[in-house]
Amino acid sequence: MSEKESKVLGYLPNDRPPFGRVLMLGLQHVLTMFPATVLVAVLVGFHVSTVLLASGVATLVALLLSKWRIGKFIPLYYGSSFSYIAAMLAITNATMNEVAPDELIRTAQAGIVVTGIINVLVGFVIKQFGGKGTLDKILPPIITGSVACVIGFALGFEALKMSSGNCCGLNGELNWWIAALVTLFVTILFSVYLRGKGFAGMLPILFGAVVGYVVAIPLDLVDFTAITQAQVFVVPHVTLPLFTGELSLTAIFSIAIMAIATIPESTAHLYQISLYVDKLAETKKQPPYELKKHVGFNLILDGVGDMINGLLGGVAGTNYGENNSLMVITQNYSGLSLMAAAVIAIVLSFSGTLAGVVYSIPTAVSGGLAIYLFGVIGMQGIALMLEEKVDLFDPAPLAIGAVIFIVGIGGHIGYPGGFLPIPLLTSIFPNGWPAIATAAVLGIILNGIFRMFPKK
Repeated sequence: MSEKESKVLGYLPNDRPPFGRVLMLGLQHVLTMFPATVLVAVLVGFHVSTVLLASGVATLVALLLSKWRIGKFIPLYYGSSFSYIAAMLAITNATMNEVAPDELIRTAQAGIVVTGIINVLVGFVIKQFGGKGTLDKILPPIITGSVACVIGFALGFEALKMSSGNCCGLNGELNWWIAALVTLFVTILFSVYLRGKGFAGMLPILFGAVVGYVVAIPLDLVDFTAITQAQVFVVPHVTLPLFTGELSLTAIFSIAIMAIATIPESTAHLYQISLYVDKLAETKKQPPYELKKHVGFNLILDGVGDMINGLLGGVAGTNYGENNSLMVITQNYSGLSLMAAAVIAIVLSFSGTLAGVVYSIPTAVSGGLAIYLFGVIGMQGIALMLEEKVDLFDPAPLAIGAVIFIVGIGGHIGYPGGFLPIPLLTSIFPNGWPAIATAAVLGIILNGIFRMFPKK
């Protein structure tokens, strides 16, 4: 290695940093993924410790499989995805800061396992028949972008209920709104003004939650019982998926179909990280990694991650854009540092005190975060369609988007639990058809029709 080469800062996926650096870099990754991964668990009523355990195991397995199968790490962290919140809430009917009953969690797990199977199957198809171009034919941006919008905007009412106390037997209590709005504005300000300011720019959600938590204490919204009564050491509450329950088929349909939102997201993350990894490799005068060639295998790894989550009691997820951004900022793409992060997450899953701190976060604070995060999910769907130059003056994509928006948002907000009262296949959908999943399927059907019968 030349002197100039040795002065280039940064680690490529297969580089081996010193042990101390590996631990510190791994801790950075944990801090980056922690707010979103844990918040999803709290929102859908899953056990925080179990979600952390599953996230760490899924990441560890994916990294080891990539090194084994293609000889190089695909440097990605697998955490809980917001795309599945609405679908899982329809099953768990969770109340903030309360864990859902095991039977409902297990029912949702069945859907998560099938989500993983879908990811694996799509990954094999992409691997055999072409890359992103093939994926775009099956799931064009008008579908993925519209579904992302619907997922975010349909959850808006849930965020407002949390902020106002309407979720918890109250109705617009002033102290709740103060905590929620302070959390909201502080988080937004951190997101805007800390962006590009180093590692701190990666943690606006964490910083916003901390400020909201502190503000909520004098407002008498923080119950410290969850912390004081928590055991220092706990064994994560692992549950097995339930495929025979009354709502199991509903869960499989409504949760698994949401993979259409995370598959393009995961693909985009891989393309992004591949670009930066090869740029660093060029700077260090090393051969390019060309990770983008493995887009199909990456989806298979996503699917394996979801199956692990579904089997252990974790939340369906995807590889994290937050951690991608951290890697770009720090020029650290080391697979070993991500393995360290996975191990740290697993260790943290055995901390009862940590879980207690998470459960003590006031619902109003989580509501303030949710207003911002759910809105961002929706706006990202719009951004995707703009980036892909979706022509909304063309009647075909206009029709697809229109149907997805109305059925998805209208159905989710307007009907109890977000289930459409369609008296068909009631043995599969005893509570009705899940609105967002139904909207996504209708969009896929319309796209198929337009592709089979193109305009002359």
